[in-house]
Amino acid sequence: MKSLQAVITGIALSAVAIVAHAAEQTVSVPDNAGLKWQDVPNTRGAVSYANVEGDIFGKGPYSAYVKFRKGTDNGLHQHSQTLPTVVLSGTFYAVIDGKRTEYPAGAYYKLPADLVHESGCTAAADCLLFQYQADAFDLKPVKG
Repeated sequence: MKSLQAVITGIALSAVAIVAHAAEQTVSVPDNAGLKWQDVPNTRGAVSYANVEGDIFGKGPYSAYVKFRKGTDNGLHQHSQTLPTVVLSGTFYAVIDGKRTEYPAGAYYKLPADLVHESGCTAAADCLLFQYQADAFDLKPVKG
């Protein structure tokens, strides 16, 4: 009886996995000209974003392109969840515990949740990033 229950449970879980996989949609951005760019509030146009999936400032998971005007600095801050980022162009930087690390195009970094840091785009060229998180983006300023 227990082995029959195990088989039935296995079949049921397989069916759920197949349905979940089938419900997942293919996402493709073959031409970034079609992206809808919006300014990040309170940045006076220095930072903008284009959602790919979800909404960077909504609820739930998102993925988005983020642009920083060259020379833009975020100041000391933290995020409430892990923030993985891919640098697509320009040179982005992070200052953690007084140590500055620069991330040129092609670099990847992942900041742990609640890590106090400073970040921004160097003065050489605008930066284009790709970011994704399990829930809405936040930036909580920290007094230094």
